[in-house]
Amino acid sequence: MNTMDLQVEGMSCGSCVKRVTQALLPLPGVSGVDVDLPSGRVRVSGELVQGGDLLIGALTDMGYPAKLTSDDSIATGLSQPKVVGCHSGSTGGCGCRR
Repeated sequence: MNTMDLQVEGMSCGSCVKRVTQALLPLPGVSGVDVDLPSGRVRVSGELVQGGDLLIGALTDMGYPAKLTSDDSIATGLSQPKVVGCHSGSTGGCGCRR
C-alpha cells in the first residue's frame, strides 16, 4: 500500500469534503481518502499504480483544482490553499450556506 498527498483548492465545507471523497474512492486502487479541510490537504492511500494524474483529473472534473505535494511541503505547512469560497466547477454549487 502506498499514499499520495494532494493540495486541493476550493474546499470550504463538509459538503466539499464529501464530494472530494466520493470523487476519489471509486478510482482503481484507491482504498482510503483522508481530507483535512482547514489545510486543503488530501491523503489518498491504496495500490496507486496509475499515479497522480488520475486523482488530479477526477478532482479537477469535480471543480477542485489539485496538485501533488511533496512530503516536505506537508510537514512544514508550505502548501496553503487560497480558499475564497466554494468551488464553482459544478452546477448548483456544493450546498454551502456562505
